[in-house]
Amino acid sequence: MKSLFYLPWWFFKARALGIRRPLQTVLFVSDLCNLTCRHCNVYRTTDPKIKTYSQIRDELEYSYRLGSRFVDFEGGEPTLWRDGEHDLNSLIRLSKTIGFYSATITTNAVRPFAGSEADSIWVSLDGIGPYHDDIRGQGVFDKLVQNIAAAQHPRISVNMVINSRNYPSVEETIDFAAANPHIRSISLNFHNPYSGSEALELDPDTRSAVIDLIIRKKRKDYPIMNSISGLKLMKDPSKFKKYCWISNFILSDGTRLPECSGSAAGICDRCGLSMSGEMNSVFTLRPDTIFAGMKLRV
Repeated sequence: MKSLFYLPWWFFKARALGIRRPLQTVLFVSDLCNLTCRHCNVYRTTDPKIKTYSQIRDELEYSYRLGSRFVDFEGGEPTLWRDGEHDLNSLIRLSKTIGFYSATITTNAVRPFAGSEADSIWVSLDGIGPYHDDIRGQGVFDKLVQNIAAAQHPRISVNMVINSRNYPSVEETIDFAAANPHIRSISLNFHNPYSGSEALELDPDTRSAVIDLIIRKKRKDYPIMNSISGLKLMKDPSKFKKYCWISNFILSDGTRLPECSGSAAGICDRCGLSMSGEMNSVFTLRPDTIFAGMKLRV
């Protein structure tokens, strides 16, 4: 219920008064990972940076003071995180003690995650079968399916990052999410062309065609989290204003960023993160996007 009151107050201050305070924190607990995905610019398999419980507590308290009330724990692979007796559930409980309304984890689902105390869980799904395995590694898709089913968590969603290798699998991935009784919804994003990964970026015509496909599925009531207004904007990210300060980011090396690292990388005009389109649609008062956001956060 607290979030129900906080969200409109936060929005009023941001839109009417121009007060920029983050709503969500994306906190990388480490860059240790059990996969080496084609598109990733974060993971480390040797000499990884792993934060201490005390460091993460300081980062959560800092983010809360900024105004953030929702936190997403990421990695690397966050379920690998340990510090003595503390595990990922310890961080979720810590965030609630500090005052965060909800805590989310984003996992590749290679390891079992049954028993997670997260309010919601995002599973990275980059296509069905061989498409997913081409991005993330042989046999990874089957483990993902097994661990999603075994988790028995009521709020599991999947996130697909669409690129030049897996875009033919978009429709069947949406169908899979809709048919799977353990998956609540699917979010669709596009590859962010960080240096060294530009070959994975979709060309504009293909990207537009894929977005049209997603919109058609959305209109048929498939459980797609993206709003139609936000999706339309993502056809050309260079043409709309970004509100990336809505999330603050704390990287695995402790660097604290007031917005997405894509800004420093100079790729905002080619942004693939659909949240940028969603946030613009919220601030321009698109009803379908506001409804989608309330459904996600309340």
